[in-house]
Amino acid sequence: MNTDAATTPWALATEAVHAGREDLAALGVHAVPLDLSTTYPSYDSRGEAARIDAFAATGARPEGPPVYSRLDNPTTARFEDALARLEGAESAVAFASGMAALSAVLLARASVGLRHVVAVRPLYGCSDHLLNAGLLGTEVTWVDPAGIADAIRPDTGLVIVETPANPTLAEIDIRAVAQSCGSVPLLVDNTFATPVLQRPVEHGARIVLHSATKYLGGHGDVLGGVVACDEEFARQLRQVRFATGGVLHPLAGYLLLRGLSTLPVRMRAASATAAELARRLAADPRVARVHYPKLGGAMVAFEVYGDPHAVIGGVRLITPAVSLGSVDSLIQHPASISHRIVAEGDRRSSGVSDRLLRMSAGLEDVEDLWRDLCEALSAAGAARPVSSPEPAPVPAPVPASVLAPAPVPAPVSLPGRDAAVRSASPAAR
Repeated sequence: MNTDAATTPWALATEAVHAGREDLAALGVHAVPLDLSTTYPSYDSRGEAARIDAFAATGARPEGPPVYSRLDNPTTARFEDALARLEGAESAVAFASGMAALSAVLLARASVGLRHVVAVRPLYGCSDHLLNAGLLGTEVTWVDPAGIADAIRPDTGLVIVETPANPTLAEIDIRAVAQSCGSVPLLVDNTFATPVLQRPVEHGARIVLHSATKYLGGHGDVLGGVVACDEEFARQLRQVRFATGGVLHPLAGYLLLRGLSTLPVRMRAASATAAELARRLAADPRVARVHYPKLGGAMVAFEVYGDPHAVIGGVRLITPAVSLGSVDSLIQHPASISHRIVAEGDRRSSGVSDRLLRMSAGLEDVEDLWRDLCEALSAAGAARPVSSPEPAPVPAPVPASVLAPAPVPAPVSLPGRDAAVRSASPAAR
């Protein structure tokens, strides 16, 4: 059997473990080297000048020895290569945070005169604020998915959606939206789904954004952002990153690459727990409504009849904190924290009610989590009114493809790398 990486398509779980690490055996090491250098010695100043000129002209990664860590870093580059492969994209560019990544995308489009953005709510609260406040000189038009095509103007540089959305977990048909965009690039925030559940590039998106702080890191101990895209746009992003300084620290790059190796296992386990919690919450008389995506995933949102703040104050095992995607379960009240910066009317019109709670399921035992939730819900008081006997809408069960690997597809050609990956896509965030 031929096991050569150049001809054998790898399953996503295998790619997650090996991407960005293929040269380690040849280097005589097993763990990924961590390069913390901020600068690199060079006795060839002419050659160094040539590399800097080439970067300024093209934005391509400098060839030869590194020059300066704001330009490029070997450890961070490994994470970028690995994430690009998992997303099925040509390239990826990492940043200091998810917001730094989104800012770089907006600046890159604005630099060529395309300052108008079409966006669909809900988005992560700070993404919403960045667009609505026009802090980077952009102008935004908010629409429903059906209104995207009509909202596009000659100066539209970007269409932005998040699916499943933060915090309502609303889903959008990426392929249909991409067709509505025409020649305008579609950016999909894939933070909640990760490439384990969907790869937006395969459905027509040209830019994929991640708050790497969340599931990609997976342990609540690293801050970062990353954009997967084609190499042409990646070159523009590298130039913006160099000019603005929103670089990812090498230690963060090291931790994120390590996080990718367990991403499929973590996502499948946490998704199974979230689906079971969603099922039980839907049958609970203290819960008015449950939000859980058909795609599956480790996030569940629910609206309570009682005091949502009492639920936050009543948990003991679950951590009451902003963010998500860690190995431990987190819960927060979006209207008070992650989406507080969004105007109240805009929050409510996009489904972010004052009684909505958002939970990120971790890797704890589901019975322990359910016991903690039950006690917190009891502390919140109030149950379904007698006049409203209908239980909360029951979410769809977690897709089987979340729990077990899908068949390996035909090899995908990725420029600059020979190994192919298979699609994992099933039929203060």
